[in-house]
Amino acid sequence: MDTVLDFISRISWWQWILIVIVIVAIRDVLQRSHSISHNFPIVGHFRYWLESIGPELRQYLVANNREELPFNRIERGWVYASSKDENNYEGFGTDRDIYAHQHIFVNNAMFPYKIGENHPNTIDKTFLPCAKVMGIYHKRAKPYRPGSVINVSAMSFGSLSAKAIESLNKGVKIAGAYHNTGEGGLSPYHKHGGDVVFHFGTGYFGVRGKDGKFSMEKMKQLVIDNPFIKAIEIKLSQGAKPGKGGVLPGSKISKEIAEIRGVEVGKTVLSPPNHSAFSTVPEMVALIEAIAKETGLPVGIKAAIGKLEQWEELADYMVKTDTGPDFLTIDGGEGGTGAAPPSFADHVSLPWTYAFEDIYELFKRKELCERIVFIGSGKLGFPAKAAMAFAMGADCINVAREAMMSIGCIQAQICHTNRCPSGVATQNQWLQRGINVPLKSERMAQYFKTFRKELIEITHATGYEHPCQFNMADIEMNVDDHNLSKKLRNAYHYSKVPVDFESMQALKDCTYLGGKPFDPDSEEVEGDNTLNN
Repeated sequence: MDTVLDFISRISWWQWILIVIVIVAIRDVLQRSHSISHNFPIVGHFRYWLESIGPELRQYLVANNREELPFNRIERGWVYASSKDENNYEGFGTDRDIYAHQHIFVNNAMFPYKIGENHPNTIDKTFLPCAKVMGIYHKRAKPYRPGSVINVSAMSFGSLSAKAIESLNKGVKIAGAYHNTGEGGLSPYHKHGGDVVFHFGTGYFGVRGKDGKFSMEKMKQLVIDNPFIKAIEIKLSQGAKPGKGGVLPGSKISKEIAEIRGVEVGKTVLSPPNHSAFSTVPEMVALIEAIAKETGLPVGIKAAIGKLEQWEELADYMVKTDTGPDFLTIDGGEGGTGAAPPSFADHVSLPWTYAFEDIYELFKRKELCERIVFIGSGKLGFPAKAAMAFAMGADCINVAREAMMSIGCIQAQICHTNRCPSGVATQNQWLQRGINVPLKSERMAQYFKTFRKELIEITHATGYEHPCQFNMADIEMNVDDHNLSKKLRNAYHYSKVPVDFESMQALKDCTYLGGKPFDPDSEEVEGDNTLNN
């Protein structure tokens, strides 16, 4: 034994390195799983290593400022600078190809809108609530006017880390916005003072009975116990993987996750593509009306868009029965925070502009637009894109990945691996330690405030007081050259329905700003109950 130890002690450090290399080389030659390593021992590993860091190399060294997807360096930089309240300007003119196909132009007015000394935006340059009230048409007991036109889209606890959810919720409280829970249920990390839109899908997490089906009793109790829930959203599909269910492996279901989602610890749970609570348009509307009656809250639906036949059926049914959703969240097929097979993320459902065009035009034809709050979701978290969305008929914007970037996401694109380096999309406790919740919540709020401030400035530049006043003639989009560029109304073949808007001061004084009980004697709902002020 002493002889062996003495021999080992005489081996120098470089000899140890050589021994390790020889062992790896022998292992490479003997294994048959990887042909490159077998044919090129040792050096073949460099190929796999370079492949693993390829996205980072392209992101920081190879790609130019404008060519990355889903968000390029300029877009990410704007969100980062805005969230830190740093200089987000660019000098020496734009480096964007403004002659490129689908480039957006906002038509400014000769004389911008002038705000007075006591105007709400003189007092607060970031004040920008939604111009419509959710649930006012259907006389819900608790109508809700979102205090911000930009809000946090559906992202579940489980997909995002606890500290990320907490940062987002505290951020929306500071910014006066709302926070959509995603379909993972209402977690303790959603309970830090921000307005919440409770969202559920086919798994009914958080409102799930023992039989795995929707439980109205749990829904009622959830709303009673959590008065900060301002609206309910039923997910039919999402942009990342419309029409596809999901699997939550039992190994990932901790005691905390089980309590939040209403499932058993360690038992695999399936989220099917279809709802068990309804399978037809009348059944879906019946559930919407039942939830609204039992909770008093506005109820809406979220969906990615493809075929329109059933949407036409929904619109006709709403006209016939004078019932239906209070808001529609239209999700673009650009994909999002949810992991999905490339075949779905790349090809199933329409991108946001095409999807919204189809739905809005359909509902306008049925004269339903005034009763619905339209919410857009799909890479719209930038002021110019938001201006286009408002011109097309959107009333609010939901952002997911942009909100993630404001709290530290670096677009590593490994959300589905549980190895998110910024701690945003992982359950790894060590990685989550990198999130400073007080700091990140302030940054998310600042991103929202900067977004609203710049959107207001664009709005004033076009001669309007509120972005709800944008119309399809205010935005142009490149088709080829300026002789072929089209105003949105010509590109998408409809004009948006004017929003009933009085003034920003009226929104500030609104009874339902932030969500308050329905008052049948309020001046705001006299007449035919279609006013949005």
